[in-house]
Amino acid sequence: MDYIGQGFREALKLLISLDKEVFKIVSLSILVSSSATIFASLISIPLGVYFGIKRFRGKRMFSRITYTMMSVPSVVVGLVVAIILSRRGPFGQFDLLYTKKAMIIAQTILVIPLVFGLTYGLAKSRGDIIDRVAFTLGANKFHTVILIIRELKIDILVNIATAFSRAISEVGAVMIVGGNIKGYTRVITTTISMMNSMGDYPMAIALGLVLILISFVIHSLIYSYSQED
Repeated sequence: MDYIGQGFREALKLLISLDKEVFKIVSLSILVSSSATIFASLISIPLGVYFGIKRFRGKRMFSRITYTMMSVPSVVVGLVVAIILSRRGPFGQFDLLYTKKAMIIAQTILVIPLVFGLTYGLAKSRGDIIDRVAFTLGANKFHTVILIIRELKIDILVNIATAFSRAISEVGAVMIVGGNIKGYTRVITTTISMMNSMGDYPMAIALGLVLILISFVIHSLIYSYSQED
């Protein structure tokens, strides 16, 4: 059991000394996951609100499909994106496979259903009253969607934070489309997986602590913002 304590001590040394490799891995992880979360949010939040307040036939089945897609396995997303971006795929000529852009694309596709589903459920349960008020004031659907987003901004921020946590903590998609190339596409989760298989526990523990710290900081900021609002 002593190797566990030693692993934690070595991990703290790596973090305190601001190890260059650790810093590069962490910064790339934040860049990829935050970019994917932003792109997914810009697409999914307005659509989620719109479909959440819209009445149409088959909405119950639509809801089931939406909530099912929220838990799509990351390895499946990674496989589909890898096939599309491979040299024999439809976008092979762009040479995107095993690049940061491929990782951002994969994570964006992964978290779009999550952000959409969370926003859709939120708008369906709490947006109806706002929709009625906006309708009585003569607002069109576009302005109604904007109003609901503004009124439910705290809950939507929590949804975005949840999506970011899903993106930065997943390993399957980025491993497949990124290739875990040192200094280029190696992120926190792929490094932890590799270091664990190699028995290099200090680095794995250090990155695990960073991952927990990132999640804690993001959710703490959102909580503080919600308390001040």
